[in-house]
Amino acid sequence: MEKIKRKVIGEPLKSSQITHEKFSVFRGLPILSSDAISSVAYACEEILIVLIPVMGILSYKYLIYVTAAIIALLCILIFSYRQTIDSYPKGGGSYIVSRENLGVTPSLLAGASLTTDYILTVAVSSTAGVAAITSAFPVLLEFRVPLTLLIITIMTVGNLRGVRESAKLFSIPTYFFLFISLLMIAVGVIKYLIYGYVPIETAQVAQMQNTIGDMTLFLFLRAFAAGCTALTGIEAVSDGVANFKAPATKNAKRVLSLLFLIVVVIFGGVSYLSTIYHTTAGGDRTVISQIAGQVFGQNSLLFFVMQFATTLILIMAANTAFSDFPLLLSFIAKDGFAPRQFAKRGDRLSFSNGIILLAVAAAILVIVFKGENHLMLPLYAIGVFISFTLSQSGMVMRWIRTKAPGWKHKAFINGLGATITFITLIVISIVKFKHGAWVVIILIPSLMLLMKRIRRHYAKVARQLSLDNNYFPVFNSNAAKRFIVPVGALNEAVVKTINYAKCLSDDITAFHASTDEEETAKLQEKWDKYEMGIPLIVREVDYREVVNPLVDFIENGDFRQSKKDMVTVVIPQFNAEKWWGNALHNQTAMFLRSTLLKRRNIAVISVPFIIENDYDTQNMEKVLEEYTDKECFKCKETEKAQEKKCESEKTEQTDKNSN
Repeated sequence: MEKIKRKVIGEPLKSSQITHEKFSVFRGLPILSSDAISSVAYACEEILIVLIPVMGILSYKYLIYVTAAIIALLCILIFSYRQTIDSYPKGGGSYIVSRENLGVTPSLLAGASLTTDYILTVAVSSTAGVAAITSAFPVLLEFRVPLTLLIITIMTVGNLRGVRESAKLFSIPTYFFLFISLLMIAVGVIKYLIYGYVPIETAQVAQMQNTIGDMTLFLFLRAFAAGCTALTGIEAVSDGVANFKAPATKNAKRVLSLLFLIVVVIFGGVSYLSTIYHTTAGGDRTVISQIAGQVFGQNSLLFFVMQFATTLILIMAANTAFSDFPLLLSFIAKDGFAPRQFAKRGDRLSFSNGIILLAVAAAILVIVFKGENHLMLPLYAIGVFISFTLSQSGMVMRWIRTKAPGWKHKAFINGLGATITFITLIVISIVKFKHGAWVVIILIPSLMLLMKRIRRHYAKVARQLSLDNNYFPVFNSNAAKRFIVPVGALNEAVVKTINYAKCLSDDITAFHASTDEEETAKLQEKWDKYEMGIPLIVREVDYREVVNPLVDFIENGDFRQSKKDMVTVVIPQFNAEKWWGNALHNQTAMFLRSTLLKRRNIAVISVPFIIENDYDTQNMEKVLEEYTDKECFKCKETEKAQEKKCESEKTEQTDKNSN
């Protein structure tokens, strides 16, 4: 397994190499901006899904107005996050801003919201990527779930290889999408305005002529809320400032500015082309696919190139989450609200535990929702806009508290952003509630509760471990020398374990839980035959269970007088050279160890016995007899030498303790 891991993930990196695992502007743009860039692939479609059933052909007129409103909000968010980058150069985004300015509970709300956001980013982006593939190849529709899981697996492996490796691997597709998208927009506009191309009127467009509704404020807000999926991923750059090369803040702000320019051009361009070519929404073909089919020609080479590029950028959006979520989780873990394993870097200096958790959670979502992208999108936006609102509100409080130069107009911008994002959040929650948004509304508080429970556990552990309690355990020295060896049968592993125990103590007892009278009789016969030199306690059990009888023997006073007395259990542990060999053994030692370690004042020592594949298994009884005759009991000189060695070690230990 270790060899496979090294081939797939790569050799471990030194901690000193962390400075080389940073983004430049060129690498950081595609990795941290791909989520926002990819959102244009389905944001326009989400707007049309709201407008077309009500307004029909008039939807294309108001599509531009909704797009303009979303771009205006984007301007506010970009300005705000530039200020966040300046104020928090170590990253952390909404979570850190909320913690520093709003308190613990708002920060947990931000953390839980971003957690759901990033998990949904991977699930939504991967399924959207597969949707682009199935638009070009409808025959693959029935395989969309396996294809999505395959994409998530590839992204996971790529990110486990480290930040620099993932940047090299995943930056090209983003730039490829940017090039082909700009080409499609340019050709589409020129083809329509200069060459007078007449769009193909499909049956769906013809049906729209009969649907003419009125634009209401609520309908506009619904369309605006749906299209705000184009803003997802904007916070990723401020979350990941720590991943940039020095000067980190300057490079992060450059990436944020480039991101703004790209989203405005591509989102605005795609929306404009949708009004020209009258794309529909909600079918098996995406809006991008329909535009590319009319601009480049259906089934042309560039059409398939566009579909391929769209698939890649949607997959890269998932990579943004793989870059930011583990970093966010490390901040939460350092504060004690998530397991501490998520704060540790892996072999390749990435937060590998967070990467694996993200992949597993996203895969579960894909399976539950059967790879349906539209079913997950209503869940997607809520977490995003909660984090937007908290980040903006936190920055307002920061300006009010610090009163830095120009704080009034900065607070006004952040306050305006907080107000608009909060209104959008309310609209999304109401409109999308029955479509699945209720899941996120329940999930986020549940995650917050879980985070608080984790923090409470760590606080409890810290209090009990603190030396301020003025409690220093003192053990009965005689009782602490009591050793017990669980015995199922007499074999080389048990003999090795007993010999090891003899080097540590003179007070050793062997314990056997009898579940079979015949096997117990054989054990007793061998025990007497080979003169093991320590007492064997046999307890008959009625339910074929060996773990609890040992615990009862230790706890009920037969073996120790007080529960404060230390007892050491020395367990023979079988281990096979090959990984599959362990599955062929019942692993009693593992279960016994896990049970005993939950008891106070019981120490556990495992003595390994490696089962070699090429070991001569013939005449096993003879081998055991020869081993015990020569090495353990019959050879008096060896026995005396062993006793002298053990006595010498005990004397040395006593001298050290006295000194």
